[in-house]
Amino acid sequence: MPESPFYAKAMRGTSRLVGHWLMIGQADPERLAMILADTARVAKLGEPEDTPDGATLQAWSGDMQPPLWAARAATFLLMQVPARPVPRDELEACAWAYCWLRNRRFESIDEAEASLPAHLSDVLGEALNEAWADARNQRLI
Repeated sequence: MPESPFYAKAMRGTSRLVGHWLMIGQADPERLAMILADTARVAKLGEPEDTPDGATLQAWSGDMQPPLWAARAATFLLMQVPARPVPRDELEACAWAYCWLRNRRFESIDEAEASLPAHLSDVLGEALNEAWADARNQRLI
């Protein structure tokens, strides 16, 4: 069975996802980094060793891949923003879908789709199906 390119796309999209948080967050990068780390800790999305500074957050939104906790926390926060942001491209959509499945436990793809905020259902539909298939095809070698 050939490998799916989904995981690689999702990992490339994590910097765009964090960049989206940096772009629409209504605070300076230092504060947005603190909010991201605190959200990860409180929502149990990961355990950042230290709270990143604003420069690190900006690097993560560029060429440096962020840690998974940062992408998961950014997804968590973006999905609750009243402005209802959506992924800006395919790679970011893959990262959103990957993090959505990592942030919560779902028994089925239908449950995962039904749990999405309404404004993301159509936008993330294809990426979520790819994320679900990728998660189900993982195997130990």
